[in-house]
Amino acid sequence: MPASVEDIAAVILAGGRGTRMDGADKGLVGYQQRPLIEWVLQAVRPQVSEVLISANRNIDAYAQYGCRVVQDAMSNFPGPLAGVLAAMNAVNTPWLLVTPCDSPHLPANLAQHLLEAAQATDAPLAIAADPQREHYTTMLVQTRLADSLRDYLQSGQRAVHAWQQSFNPARVMFACEELRNFNTQSDLVLADQQSK
Repeated sequence: MPASVEDIAAVILAGGRGTRMDGADKGLVGYQQRPLIEWVLQAVRPQVSEVLISANRNIDAYAQYGCRVVQDAMSNFPGPLAGVLAAMNAVNTPWLLVTPCDSPHLPANLAQHLLEAAQATDAPLAIAADPQREHYTTMLVQTRLADSLRDYLQSGQRAVHAWQQSFNPARVMFACEELRNFNTQSDLVLADQQSK
């Protein structure tokens, strides 16, 4: 039976150090007068049954958005996969949509298209891509892969794409603007100028 919105939860990854953002908590950085996390929440909420936020600081600030906030079980900021694992262990849905907190223009059909591609190829994982590159932290993954992910992280490995490749993931193309993410303050300044 085809999966539906009720079968998908989402996690927004906001647990990094923000090293390229001068140490700022990226999800709370402003873009066009609103924190980046608000843009992502607005895009993702209608597509899933529940949204979690993966964060390791400013927990209270993120909790104000009405989402459960999950923290990495592993110390020393082991990377985005630790946030994915924490979310997998917190939800009861068979699928988890994963997005970064710094992609404010995510498409309204992101979950649907990723799910369709995964089901069409019988893959447990689908990755979003644009004509320029793959966006490894924008994906839909079956939560049953939590044990595999835990073992991968406990072995000391951190690379998102290396873990994904072992499952022969589906790939879905989107427009560059839909997946555009902001890594630095100058990225945000430039985008603000271009929008005026």
